[in-house]
Amino acid sequence: MKKLFSTYFRDKDIQQLIGKQLRLGVILSSAIVLVGGIIYLVRHGHEQPSYGSFTGVREGLDNLPGIWQGVLENKGMNIIQLGVVLLIATPIIRIAFSVIAFLLERDYLYVVLTLVVLGVIMFSMSGGLAG
Repeated sequence: MKKLFSTYFRDKDIQQLIGKQLRLGVILSSAIVLVGGIIYLVRHGHEQPSYGSFTGVREGLDNLPGIWQGVLENKGMNIIQLGVVLLIATPIIRIAFSVIAFLLERDYLYVVLTLVVLGVIMFSMSGGLAG
């Protein structure tokens, strides 16, 4: 199995792929936030803020289906939120790529440790013990 993958991927190639993924994730999320910010300012830049009352997070910005629905409706806040979610997902995808790289190298100790890290992140993002 390693010979099959070693002809296509060397350790340096996988590290470069991970580096490109990180750069692409940051650039893409920054561009999405910029577009969302421009849309938001065009639509709401003239409004006066109300500092007398706290409204909290608007409905639809705290879950992925709500964010995606707002993106499809071209809402600036939802587009900004999608960029932030993509920025958060970028290092998590890097960890998943690292698992694959360690598997190809047959470094099973690091595979287990990386999977534990990935599991802790996914557990905490899903609500953890607080629910």
